[in-house]
Amino acid sequence: MTNIVLNVIVLAVLVAVSWRVLRRLRPGPLVWTAVVMCVLTLVFDTLMIAADLYVYHPDKILGVYLWGAPLEDFAYALAAALGMPVLWTVLGARGRDRTAGRGSGRGRATEDDR
Repeated sequence: MTNIVLNVIVLAVLVAVSWRVLRRLRPGPLVWTAVVMCVLTLVFDTLMIAADLYVYHPDKILGVYLWGAPLEDFAYALAAALGMPVLWTVLGARGRDRTAGRGSGRGRATEDDR
């Protein structure tokens, strides 16, 4: 299996699993986050590949490069740009639900208790 096939599968599963949350999020910040992540990927992947920190097996990639970074590497930036806001939203909602039930039972007097 090539990297692009794996990337498409992972992105499709990510979108399918998080679609309900993604629909509620504003698209502007998601798009700008994806653009910034892709630019950072473009710059730093190119530098790391030029420094021989890692190489790609030619049979596993398409061979399409953007300024030295293989096309497949941008899927990780897209996954982070989509996945992190979804996790933030879901985990933040869970945290709010958990703390909402705590109320005034902590031994401190509230205005209602006085």
